[in-house]
Amino acid sequence: MVRVLVTRPEPGASRTARRLETLGFQPVLLPLTETSALPAEVTIGGDPVAVAVTSANAVRHAPTALIAALANLPCHAVGKRTAEACRAAGFVSVTDGPGDAEALADTIAGGLAGKAIVYLCGRIRFPGFEQRLAAAGAHVQAIETYDTVGIDYGDADVVARLSDHPVEAALLYSVKASAALVKLITRPALQHLFEKTEFLMLSARVAEPLDRVAGRRIQIALQPDEDALLALLSQPR
Repeated sequence: MVRVLVTRPEPGASRTARRLETLGFQPVLLPLTETSALPAEVTIGGDPVAVAVTSANAVRHAPTALIAALANLPCHAVGKRTAEACRAAGFVSVTDGPGDAEALADTIAGGLAGKAIVYLCGRIRFPGFEQRLAAAGAHVQAIETYDTVGIDYGDADVVARLSDHPVEAALLYSVKASAALVKLITRPALQHLFEKTEFLMLSARVAEPLDRVAGRRIQIALQPDEDALLALLSQPR
């Protein structure tokens, strides 16, 4: 059975593991990051006309009072999974986006010139979404609801989790996790676990940290969502 390394944080890691088992793969969980709530402001300024969310973690960690204050505004989610999290959190009108933050900005920017939008987000994020909206004349109030931090594993911890057996594939969802994995796979005590691993990436940006060390063993999903990422596992190897 093909062993697949899952590097995303919980609770997503366990959800992905269940999907892999259903597809006939053996998941190996090694979350390289974890998320935690930040004290988020509840005061909303600028009379916003909409809310944007580019990560399910942003609503998962948002204070109840903040969600309540925004729940009746149109909510633009980056993709299907984030949209589901927004609906579960209490947003009344949620629109599924194209799966990519910059593409979402391009989709909604036309109606936001001179208007305000609340952006629920993490402390660490790619600036392209806000930059594109600002360039279109939108007033973006970014409210950081969570932080993402790396998990530091010792060599023995990694070997124990992988049972000292190589993994055939690794799933990467974020730049931070990709950079963390580079540090692991270049350690002398761990190199043998990743010598033939194929690295499956959610996007080209996620792949950048691994480019120099993984080379031709990198594959990039056709769309920045988990369905497209898992579809890479069915390709001949």
